[in-house]
Amino acid sequence: MKNRIKELRKANKLSQRELADIVGTTRQTITSIEVGKYTASLGLAYKIAHYFNLTIEEVFDFSDLESEE
Repeated sequence: MKNRIKELRKANKLSQRELADIVGTTRQTITSIEVGKYTASLGLAYKIAHYFNLTIEEVFDFSDLESEE
């Protein structure tokens, strides 16, 4: 699943470690989400979006899931 986490993180001058600490996960998880190897749980997606003051849909691209229907 595509997402804007790396773009948002860099715009806010955050390292992967800093964002991970803020949302309560590991740097490795943030890395995996950014490169599309891991899909964030709903709770983690909410925490990430909430931190950036955005909706989940503004951070994560669900178009791949919609085309599967």
